[in-house]
Amino acid sequence: MLARLRSAAVLGIEAYPVEVEVDLSNGLPSFSTVGLPHGAVKEGRERVTAALVNTGFEFPLSRITVNLAPADVRKEGSAFDLPIALGVLAASGQLPAAALERQLFLGELGLQGDLRPVRGALSMALTARRLGMRGLILPAANLAEAAVVDSLHVFGAESLRQVVEHLSGAVPLLPARSLPGPPPPCTPPDSADFSDVRGQLAAKRALEVAAAGGHNLLLVGPPGAGKTMLARRLPSILPALTLDEAIEITRIHSVAGLLPNGAALLAARPFRAPHHTISDAGLVGGGSVPRPGEISLAHGGVLFLDELPEFHRHVLEVLRQPLEDGVVGLSRALARLSFPARFTLVAAMNPCPCGYLGSSLRPCRCAAALIERYAARISGPLLDRIDIHLRVPALPYGELADQGPAESSAAIRARVEAARARQRERFRAHPGLHANAHLSAREVRRHCRQTPEVADVLRTAVERLGLSARGCHRVLKVARTIADLAAAEQLEPAHLREAVQYRGLLST
Repeated sequence: MLARLRSAAVLGIEAYPVEVEVDLSNGLPSFSTVGLPHGAVKEGRERVTAALVNTGFEFPLSRITVNLAPADVRKEGSAFDLPIALGVLAASGQLPAAALERQLFLGELGLQGDLRPVRGALSMALTARRLGMRGLILPAANLAEAAVVDSLHVFGAESLRQVVEHLSGAVPLLPARSLPGPPPPCTPPDSADFSDVRGQLAAKRALEVAAAGGHNLLLVGPPGAGKTMLARRLPSILPALTLDEAIEITRIHSVAGLLPNGAALLAARPFRAPHHTISDAGLVGGGSVPRPGEISLAHGGVLFLDELPEFHRHVLEVLRQPLEDGVVGLSRALARLSFPARFTLVAAMNPCPCGYLGSSLRPCRCAAALIERYAARISGPLLDRIDIHLRVPALPYGELADQGPAESSAAIRARVEAARARQRERFRAHPGLHANAHLSAREVRRHCRQTPEVADVLRTAVERLGLSARGCHRVLKVARTIADLAAAEQLEPAHLREAVQYRGLLST
């Protein structure tokens, strides 16, 4: 007897369909899996055997062959346990084969037949809809995640027994769309607020500009000046996630196994702060079959690199291409994959090894050569890709002790969202554009038109600061964002002057 049913697997963050074929034939009892199974897929035969027996089904004493097609793509993960078990039951006549048609199955089996969550359920649900499946059956822990997908009946089960009873019509499961409950939220939850920050008006303004245009930001200042505190409050002024953004971010975290069980969509923009000992594979992704790294986990949110010069030089250099393209491509022997990586980079560093160069509170004791070597740890090409360079000074006691009211994140976020709305209207003919920071050179010329007065300011800045062509374009992008915050249609000299001052600190 032969049984066929559909499942899916994840490659990168995309899912592809897998046809599971189970054949029972005469011969010595055996259980073999073909179709390039790896790791957990190979071990699945032991879980399937124990789950069938412990659930009370009859395990056929036949030669069992399981084929996972396409056979030339390596299969990983434990999501094939459930479809293989159902295929064995259908091939042995314990389950009607017609019940398996036009449905997609996935789930890991425990030895007692319980269903456990799998990675990438949202991506596989999107694939099920694309294939025109009439239903998706998966572990109950993945139900909320997969139920986000429209036009698809999604069923969550706690055990293999529940799935079989549903397919046989004995005890039907309720589709997720029939379950009560509000839609998943897409607004950021309460977080650290800018009303907690005393002083640092220039830094707050720079963070507002960065949030409004999606610009990368470098904060330079002595220890304790508030660089980390400011960076951790940036997500509180970013625009709320749209549904499409929430789905894409959730897919990445689901594939990485970071989505909490029972969660639907991630409600807030991600904030990732890896330690400076991270490897290049940990930052951009890696593995024999590549998995997303920190820059992809920060997609749509903030990647915060504290103590920037302490990161290994080769680790920082791999950021250059993702900062330009918003995507990272990984090539391995088994696959060539791309992961989204459109994030806002916020980096922080001290001005020198001791941290007090230029400080009015404590003298710097570093030799000039030591300071030069410290600054050289950050390459010019990487600095050139950071739009805003800002010095964050240590605050005097008077500002620290000030108990007056400070502007809240909600007030700042309102201005940021208004500026983003102007950008969406401007870019409505370009679906791939979401913020000024993403403008190409051609689009900069189109959307950042210069009056003679603006051109004079830019020419002076290029001559005095030695800006590269990339640096010049980034100044114009920042100026465009400043104009959007001011609700101005045209760039004015004041907008460009503010943008230029953000390039004067460490620009090349």
